[in-house]
Amino acid sequence: MKKRWKILLGILAVIVTAAVGMMMFLQTNLNNLVNVEINQVDIESIEEGDYIGEYSSPPVTAEVQVEVRDGKIKDIVILQHDHGQGESAEVIVDSVIAEQKIDVDSISGATYSSRVILKAIEDALKSE
Repeated sequence: MKKRWKILLGILAVIVTAAVGMMMFLQTNLNNLVNVEINQVDIESIEEGDYIGEYSSPPVTAEVQVEVRDGKIKDIVILQHDHGQGESAEVIVDSVIAEQKIDVDSISGATYSSRVILKAIEDALKSE
């Protein structure tokens, strides 16, 4: 009976250690997201077309399609956004289109998702 308890406690210790490690990893990723630099892109110099970009900082991931016409961002479609509670950040694409720049203010309460979406847009426009 004692051997069985030792094995169960050992398994429990491994599970708890793995869970704590994963939580620390995710929190570190999220904290780094706040400081990630959003690089401006010269939109007027980008050829017309549709561009796909993605960015991931677990647990937040985004994939976008950016339409550029006449030297301007005409549309941004969010193809994928794994976000937890950050769905409200998806309106940030409206600010990017309105201001014609990537470095716009994050959506309050959805900072992590906002940053990931902006980095995905940056990735799309830099991959052209």
